[in-house]
Amino acid sequence: MADEHFANKSVDNQESRSNNLISSDPGDQHEKVPNQHKIFTSLVAGGVAGAVAKTTIAPFDRTKINFQVSSQKFSTKAALKFLVSTCRYEGVGSLWRGNSATMIRIVPYAAIQFTSHEQFKLLLKSNRQDHQTYLPPLERFLAGSFAGVSATSATYPLDLVRARMAVTHKDAFHTVQEVFIKTYRSEGIAALYRGYVPTIIGVIPYAGISFFTYETLKKFHSEKFSDDITPIHRMCYGAIAGAFSQSCTYPLDIVRRRMQTAGVMEGRQGYYKTIISTMLSITKEEGFLRGMYKGLSLNWIKGPIAVGTSFMTFETTLQFLRRFQVFHE
Repeated sequence: MADEHFANKSVDNQESRSNNLISSDPGDQHEKVPNQHKIFTSLVAGGVAGAVAKTTIAPFDRTKINFQVSSQKFSTKAALKFLVSTCRYEGVGSLWRGNSATMIRIVPYAAIQFTSHEQFKLLLKSNRQDHQTYLPPLERFLAGSFAGVSATSATYPLDLVRARMAVTHKDAFHTVQEVFIKTYRSEGIAALYRGYVPTIIGVIPYAGISFFTYETLKKFHSEKFSDDITPIHRMCYGAIAGAFSQSCTYPLDIVRRRMQTAGVMEGRQGYYKTIISTMLSITKEEGFLRGMYKGLSLNWIKGPIAVGTSFMTFETTLQFLRRFQVFHE
C-alpha cells in the first residue's frame, strides 16, 4: 500500500509539473494569455510564418518580378525558360537570390502584420457589446487593412532592396547594405521610398480583402461544421484568400515593382516617376491586360501557396506557443 501510494503521488507530481508548463485546454488559451504575451507570441509566430511562406515560393517570386519589371511578354513557357536558364547559368541557388533580403524584410513584416491584426481586432471588439468571436464584415476588412498599412510602412525600404536584388545580376549588389549605400548615393534617400504610394494604395484593399476572406471562411466553417478548424482547413482558406485578394489588386503590384526598380534597369532610369505615368507607359508599350496583369497566372500558383502557408503556420505556431503556462502569467 505504501509503495502504491508513493507511485500515485509521484505520478501526480509529474502531471502537476507538466501542467505548470503546458495548458491542457487549448480552448482557454486566448483568454488566459495577457496582452503583453499576446503581442510577443504573435510577433514570434508571425515572423516564423513569413519566413516559411516566402522561402517556399522564392523561385516563383523571382520569376514573377523578372517579368513584372520588363516589357518581355509573359507565358508559362517563358517562365519555365527563365527558371531553366537561371539554373544553368547562375546555379540553382540563384533562384533564391535576394531571399536573404526577403527574410530581413518579411520576418518583421509578417510579425508586425499578424500582431497588428490581432491588436486591431481586440481594439474593435472592445467597442462592441455583443462579445462575438468574429467581427462584422466591415470591421474585418478594416482590421486587415490597418495591419497591412502598419507592416508596409515599417518595412518598405527592405522591400525595395529585395526587388532590386532580384532583378539585377549577382555582381551588381553583393549585400543588402550595398544596395542601400548605392541607392542612396546615386538616387538619394527618397529613392528608398520610391513606389511607396502605389504600394499603400494596393495594400489597403489587398490586406483588407485577404484577412476579411480568411476570417469569413473560418466563421462559415464554425457555423456550418461541428469539427474544429484544422491546419489543412487553414491552409485551404488562406489559399482562397490569397488568390482572391491578389487578383483584385494585381495592377498596383505591377506599378509598384516598375517604380521600385526603374533606377537599376538599363534604359529605364528616369522612367516611372508617378503612378499615372507608369500605368500610361505600361499600357502604351504592352497593352492594358498584357502589361497590367503580366504574371498573374504565375501569381495564382505562388500566391495561394504563400498566403495559405503563412496563415496555417502562424495559427499553428501561435497555438503551440500559447499552450505554455509561462505565457499565461
